[in-house]
Amino acid sequence: MLLEQERRDVCLTARRLVDSGLTAGEAGTVSVRAGDLVVVTPAGVALDRVRPGDCPVLAVDGRLLEGRREPAAETTMHMAAYRDTDAGAVVHAHSENAAVVSACLAELPPIHHSAAHLGGAIPVTPYATYGTAELADQVCKALKGKSAALLANHGGVAIGSDLEQASEHMRLLEWLCGIFIRARALGAPRVLSEDELAEVRHRAGYAWAGPDII
Repeated sequence: MLLEQERRDVCLTARRLVDSGLTAGEAGTVSVRAGDLVVVTPAGVALDRVRPGDCPVLAVDGRLLEGRREPAAETTMHMAAYRDTDAGAVVHAHSENAAVVSACLAELPPIHHSAAHLGGAIPVTPYATYGTAELADQVCKALKGKSAALLANHGGVAIGSDLEQASEHMRLLEWLCGIFIRARALGAPRVLSEDELAEVRHRAGYAWAGPDII
């Protein structure tokens, strides 16, 4: 079976998304790139029930090479992300907080320093029907300089060097959306500046003590 280990890893990641409450049923897609090939979750199967043999293998140009099921509808978005970024993996989920924020805001402002790990403020794409080239194009634009984006009235997408990092970025996006929703209930959240976020990125390159002299 072509890319057997990658297929297993995609299935495991998909199950973890469901187990962690980030998505349910068929609401989401997971993919990983291996050279010029991509493994993606299939259409018509709940993410916690996907088996390796279900997962289609595609060439980066979109040609279906192997798999007993058709690719998920959002595969168009995943393939566009691979062609337009250096991502090694893509995770898309209809997580609750991301869906709420994506329905109300044009951008998720950085109100917690960990937003720096995703690129700062997170853009919300203009609304486009799922599975379309239009949505894929909007997502690629939103991911410029970012590790995650919000899809209007839909959910979120995150990229990373591998499945673990992409999943962590998706989890962080959902957490940041939740923090914003709770903070906004109390008043106008304090938004971190680009300089403050830059300092967070700078400090992240050091050990626990950071760049400061003790």
